[in-house]
Amino acid sequence: MSKNTQKNSSVPSRSSKLPVILALIAIIGTAAWYFKSKPTPALVPAPIQSTQAAVPTSSFQKTIPNSGNPTGNAPDGMIWIPGGEFSMGAADPRGIEHGGPDAMNDARPIHRVYVNGFWMDKTEVTNEEFAQFVKATGYKTVAERTPRAEDFPGAPPENLVTGSVVFAPTSQPVPLDNHYQWFSYIKGANWRHPKSATASIKSEEKFPVVQIAFEDAEAYAKWAGKRLPTEAEWEFAARGGLTGKIYTWGDELNPNGKWMANSYQGQFPVKEVSEDGAEGITKVAQYPANGYGLYDMAGNVWEWCSDWYRPDYYSILAAAGVARNPQGPKESYDPGEPGEKKRIHRGGSFLCSDQYCTRYMVGTRGKGEISSGSNHVGFRCVKDITTKQS
Repeated sequence: MSKNTQKNSSVPSRSSKLPVILALIAIIGTAAWYFKSKPTPALVPAPIQSTQAAVPTSSFQKTIPNSGNPTGNAPDGMIWIPGGEFSMGAADPRGIEHGGPDAMNDARPIHRVYVNGFWMDKTEVTNEEFAQFVKATGYKTVAERTPRAEDFPGAPPENLVTGSVVFAPTSQPVPLDNHYQWFSYIKGANWRHPKSATASIKSEEKFPVVQIAFEDAEAYAKWAGKRLPTEAEWEFAARGGLTGKIYTWGDELNPNGKWMANSYQGQFPVKEVSEDGAEGITKVAQYPANGYGLYDMAGNVWEWCSDWYRPDYYSILAAAGVARNPQGPKESYDPGEPGEKKRIHRGGSFLCSDQYCTRYMVGTRGKGEISSGSNHVGFRCVKDITTKQS
């Protein structure tokens, strides 16, 4: 896996390849999800080719929000996002203060997009809210289901155990080109036990629910009468009406010395010093809201979007002029792991820092294999209105 690919992969997938494990087994141990066989090369989609010239990477143009508001009361816990036309993507952040070492190539070209207005959860879905869903439906998350032998050919039966991916700091500095050094598959980890089989979420009702795979987020959204946001909707909402800013609040990481999001300070991944007041995940809404009143659109936990991930998708949108309500590409393609099906993650997490992952910057992109969760991936939902919008 390439260095750049690792940096915008929010978490290693459950279906990482056997050769990787044979090389890394001394570091992370064995787990069922590592033993999925390689896909047939013929099944891997090829990169999309665009014949159009790319737009300049600095071409942010003014955000033009829709006018007017929906009638009726706001759904509980949701904020109206007016939609409109805006410039989507991120300029190369290398060279700016706190910009980090990653060029963010998959976040360009910057292009114009229009989205309809919609309602959006003001915070990430919490443990308390997800527990209500589970109580009402009896739903079991992917991490709570025992892996099937037919899905992981060659896996020893004793390794087919429930669990999920968990971050753990390393004992000493390590090269930042291999995230298996700080992520491991932990038996018994799930949304009720985010860090281990014995860890509890008691007293963490207002924390974002984590260890959520894509289908878990979709199931909750459907039960709640909502859906997951598209990537374009998510970015429009995260920008809060601002144009071309680096962060959801502006161009300074810490304006007037104030921390605006839950991220990682200290030497990653050895020791977090928690200058922002949080060590690891924290309650929702502990940092200032953005211009639309949304909390934690940067940091705390990654959030699932409905789009498939492709690094070349923005080139297609840019060539089409103003893209109206884009739904993402028809299929997933990640050149670093071409056999894995990945959806978009947005917003970064408490593990992002300018040393390794600066993807709390508002126009940048993450990605996650659809059956994988971790203790820094959650979600929020959106809801449509039925009236016509201009």
